[in-house]
Amino acid sequence: MTQQRKPASRGKKKKGGARPPSQRQLRAGELVRRALAEILARGEVRDPDLAGRSITVSEVRMSPDMRHAVCFVAPLGGGDGSAVVKGLRRSQCYLRGELAREVTFKFMPSLLFEEDKSFDKAAELDRLLYSPEVARDLERSTGYGDDAFDDDEADGEDDGDDDDAPGRVS
Repeated sequence: MTQQRKPASRGKKKKGGARPPSQRQLRAGELVRRALAEILARGEVRDPDLAGRSITVSEVRMSPDMRHAVCFVAPLGGGDGSAVVKGLRRSQCYLRGELAREVTFKFMPSLLFEEDKSFDKAAELDRLLYSPEVARDLERSTGYGDDAFDDDEADGEDDGDDDDAPGRVS
């Protein structure tokens, strides 16, 4: 009777999904992000959807084999992000060639562009947090008003910290 062997594992796998990016992936993604931002800032891309627009490259995620890069982009100051992504997808070959002149990799990654929704999510979260309903609920649950975090003016006592000079004790 032969005994079956388990395949050798390459380290511990996390329960629940993918591994976090390695230091190498993060470093390469940052190099691609900076170079791509410089290329787009020069304005050499000739696409009607990109003409005269400033584009923010907020993040680049590299695949583990460094052959694919997902670039998260958004128009600076808001606007139609889907049109910017379409223009960048049409200009992908040109951008990849320009990127090859800026950054040296063994294999130049293929570029995939996605609209960055994190700015929209942050604005929505700010809108929710500063809404009158949330302020009312906070006041009701804590018993404090708008000056809950600024205790120097509220109690009139000097408790040793000065809000105007952080890190200094008088």
